[in-house]
Amino acid sequence: MPTTSFVFEPQAVSSLPVFDEAGRFPVARIFCVGRNYAEHAREMGHNPDAEPPFFFIKPVTALVTDGADFPYPAHSSNVHHEVELVVALGKGGSNIPENEALSHVYGYAVGLDMTRRDVQAAAKEAGRPWETGKAFDHSAPCSALVPASKIGHPQAGAISLTINGEPRQSGDLANMIWGIPATIAYLSTWFSLLPGDLIFTGTPAGVGAVQRGDLLVASVASVGELSVHVI
Repeated sequence: MPTTSFVFEPQAVSSLPVFDEAGRFPVARIFCVGRNYAEHAREMGHNPDAEPPFFFIKPVTALVTDGADFPYPAHSSNVHHEVELVVALGKGGSNIPENEALSHVYGYAVGLDMTRRDVQAAAKEAGRPWETGKAFDHSAPCSALVPASKIGHPQAGAISLTINGEPRQSGDLANMIWGIPATIAYLSTWFSLLPGDLIFTGTPAGVGAVQRGDLLVASVASVGELSVHVI
């Protein structure tokens, strides 16, 4: 069978390390759930009871892995941290029943949805898409994955973030408005999910600005910790 040729060398596959495994997890897409904790929805000026789940997408170039730094992005002076539980799918599908959703999960990680808040706010005001505020390069730092076969499927437990040792965000996974099975099931009615898709599941209250030189430490109980320097 002939080998496919390309007009230039394709980009390497984006991937995440897997805890205690030699192989890496190839990443297909990054979906993010908006306003999935009631107190965060309220701090952003929204009624958490008024809407179904909604999603936005980041490119794989948003990933920051293997202990790399987060470069403070251009075109913004108000970049915010958002700590999140990340769900990694090992099996895809469409219209996945909620009671089967967890069988599609390979594992979990700790992630940060970094946001150009001033750019996002200007886009909202102008009725424009959020990509420049949410989907910029390096906007999705992520820890190594921990397979569900090792830790099960977290439904409750602390999720938190500190900056330079000072607590900034603190919540519990049990306070998600849409749990992991419901999120996967609903998302699969809009997209044909793929093995390798990541789902950032939303952030608790307490989001705020970061500065160059800050050390962010994000953690999720039973999943792990993610340390990121802002440069």
